[in-house]
Amino acid sequence: MSELFPAEIQPPDEQLLDQLRLQLVPGIGPRHQRDLLSYFETPGKVLSASIGELEQVSGIGPKLATQIQTTRRSSEAENQWRLCCEHGFQLLQLGTDQYPKNLAQVDDAPLLLFCRGEVQKRDEMSIGIVGSRRCTVYGQQQAEKLARGLAMAGLTIISGLARGIDAAAHRGALAAGGRTIAVSATGLLNVYPPEHADLAAQISEHGAVVTENRLEQPPSSGLFPQRNRIISGLSLGVIIVEANRRSGALHTSRHAMEQGREVMAVPGRIDSLASEGCHDLIRDGVTLIRHADDVLEELGPLMQPVQTTQAEEVRSPRELVLSDQQRAILNLVTNDPQHLDEIIRQAGIDASRVLATLTILEMKRMVRRLPGGLLVRVTY
Repeated sequence: MSELFPAEIQPPDEQLLDQLRLQLVPGIGPRHQRDLLSYFETPGKVLSASIGELEQVSGIGPKLATQIQTTRRSSEAENQWRLCCEHGFQLLQLGTDQYPKNLAQVDDAPLLLFCRGEVQKRDEMSIGIVGSRRCTVYGQQQAEKLARGLAMAGLTIISGLARGIDAAAHRGALAAGGRTIAVSATGLLNVYPPEHADLAAQISEHGAVVTENRLEQPPSSGLFPQRNRIISGLSLGVIIVEANRRSGALHTSRHAMEQGREVMAVPGRIDSLASEGCHDLIRDGVTLIRHADDVLEELGPLMQPVQTTQAEEVRSPRELVLSDQQRAILNLVTNDPQHLDEIIRQAGIDASRVLATLTILEMKRMVRRLPGGLLVRVTY
């Protein structure tokens, strides 16, 4: 395999290359990939199977089986790897630590993500913000305000790099000095819309642009709804800021519901056609969102704590709005009853400051006092 690459490019391992080959097969989407891997177990076995064996899998006919064998014999995967190396892009491989943890929990997660920038551990604390491309001034303002407030609280903003609400959400996060991840429906070498090339570059410096599609993939109508499952899959929850009843943003809300993510919506004027989709969602029980605090309250506890720094972990997005001192004291309080004196000893600061901070945490329902001077952390 090394003869296919210039001397300065390190060849990928065969398993990664097989995953890339399978993902590049025309007509084989995420559900077909899942069915093939369920039957054959590994991408290598899929690629080495005969046409007759491939046709045993539901949905795989002679045409798709032939496409799989044709892709196996081509050098397209090697070309994509070479381009990734030349442009400094990463390939995030499902099943590895580099792959986004939230997305890995989704049934139809892509085998690989092409990544420009860097996905970090703290990006598990993320929220999707999506809406109409043809948004109103009100919608754009609300998307920017929400993204800015949530980014300042420490959440990563996920959106789709599209015109309108998506772009406003990304820009709001960047304006706050926060992190944002764009999920592109096109390839990393074919930014769409083209006027967002500079925005994509900024996002990659303060987060990442990711896609499941080959690097040169041009825009295609079918790719945008498919990309929406990745937006919701990366997120703890999704906010629909402005959407009419035919908006593609509603596809994202449906994906989020299927994936067990929180869905929230921002109301518009009651007579606004641009917000009819949001109003339908709210009528049907989706949480109405006014500002960032509503979002943090709605997200509730995390399945597992997220390590935001080496010395600090977050168990609920509500904790992101605490001051550094409040969060430090909160992390000293355990799920098992602990005496106040022990917490003061560990804090290493003046006792009066510890007592005042614990009072605030108690008012916020994050700690609870027990008889005998004991305290316990509230499990939400």
